[in-house]
Amino acid sequence: MSVDLAFDEAELLPAVAQDAETGDVLMLAYASREALERTRETGFAHYYSRSREELWRKGGSSGHTQRIEEIRVDCDGDALLYVVEQTGGACHTGYESCFYRTIDGETVGERVFDPDDVYDE
Repeated sequence: MSVDLAFDEAELLPAVAQDAETGDVLMLAYASREALERTRETGFAHYYSRSREELWRKGGSSGHTQRIEEIRVDCDGDALLYVVEQTGGACHTGYESCFYRTIDGETVGERVFDPDDVYDE
């Protein structure tokens, strides 16, 4: 890696996914060293789940993948920006973006799939 990265004490970096076509922010997740390595190797977004404590490939369950167009690093080296081609919705709740509501609870985003049809929960 040619840029020094400042992983946190848990060895993670926040990773923001941004739609390459629209510029919309789709989601925020975390990347471990292994997740970043897999992302670079495969060209598809991988993250680290803090709750499940495991690596995961975006779209592994839903089929709603993120093909990487570019990976950027912020000025401090402590955050990543994945510029992606999003297939399907980015949010597990069925919305196009995880940022589908205002702080006052108003829904401003578009629901693009029904999570009950996609996930076995």
